[in-house]
Amino acid sequence: MPVYLLGKELAFPPVDHADPSGLLAVGGDLSTERLLLAYRSGIFPWYEEGQPILWWSPDPRLILQPDELHISRRLRQSLKKATYRVTFDRAFESVIEACATVHRKGQNGTWITPEMKEAYIRLHRLGYAHSAESWLDGKLVGGIYGVSLGRCFFGESMFFHERDASKVALATLVQRLKFWEFEMMDAQVTTRHLISLGAKEIPRRVFLKRLKAALGFPTIQGKWDKLPPAVAEQ
Repeated sequence: MPVYLLGKELAFPPVDHADPSGLLAVGGDLSTERLLLAYRSGIFPWYEEGQPILWWSPDPRLILQPDELHISRRLRQSLKKATYRVTFDRAFESVIEACATVHRKGQNGTWITPEMKEAYIRLHRLGYAHSAESWLDGKLVGGIYGVSLGRCFFGESMFFHERDASKVALATLVQRLKFWEFEMMDAQVTTRHLISLGAKEIPRRVFLKRLKAALGFPTIQGKWDKLPPAVAEQ
């Protein structure tokens, strides 16, 4: 199948035109309007420094349902002991910077380019992108960030500097999504680590159907650290 070259027009080809790897289109930009359209269409950007912007819609798609998060005995102990203090949207820019710079086994470099960081910081300031942060003795030691639309959270990346710090942030985020009756967290690309946390693959057509239903609900926009206490305490 041909890979589409995007121009200035705010549009994407149908996702079933993606090649077997999930690559759908090349080019375009990372404007807020294009990014929101991409997520609503089941598409996300993923590329490395020096490459053109690459847009993906893999089949199958990896998702995590809020009520299917696997909490290991060790993670349960960390949560029970409250080893880390978890906050939301208190340090979004620091989280995305840490995700971009942390060393990952088997990876040389990062896909979170300066252009990507700027684009997601804009989404955060508009109330669409959010972070959950784990703190230890006042120091940021783990976190996760992503985009929220309707009742779907699109997870982008996570990092940790202390054991289980990112998992504690993820578990706390999932707890909040469950309270809000989110349909799913889009985990995008399959990894062994995400599978171990309870994520599962579903056909793209099923994902798109569930995404459409999730987008039928209002987006909880704005900073999530300024929520009513009754919500924040759940």
